[in-house]
Amino acid sequence: MLFFIGLQLLAQSKRPIPSVNIKTLDGKSFNTKDFDNNGKPIILSFWATWCKPCIQELVNIAEVYEEWQKETGVKLIAISIDDARNTAKVPSIVKGKDWKYEVYLDVNSDFKRELGVNNVPHTFLIDGNKNIVWDHNSYTNGDEEKLYELIKKVANGETIKE
Repeated sequence: MLFFIGLQLLAQSKRPIPSVNIKTLDGKSFNTKDFDNNGKPIILSFWATWCKPCIQELVNIAEVYEEWQKETGVKLIAISIDDARNTAKVPSIVKGKDWKYEVYLDVNSDFKRELGVNNVPHTFLIDGNKNIVWDHNSYTNGDEEKLYELIKKVANGETIKE
């Protein structure tokens, strides 16, 4: 039984990005199956304007993001789970923090539900074939260093064993 559970977890850990319609910051519909980074890793970061650890994670990654991109080609896509009352705050936070990320709105929580995100921050690492290979819930200062080590492995075509 334990062997089966292990296989199930392994199978679940490498699954494709689900196809869900979300919104761009300017209100246009966008399907998540169209996320692309030319075969390079993608970070999906679920966050909210009211979530201090989420903001801290994205701020800390912003400080090293250019370096990460140069070395691995990684792209970070930030998915706000704010509801309709708070989505107006998202563009001003993104601009105020000078985040160079792609940012989308999951106002109806459809994408969040499809990926089983229960609380934020929740970070997913996607390989060059658009498969989810790792995810992590919560944030503590320094978690971005572990994430970067995993990104380098994925960028080099290595398998993540966790």
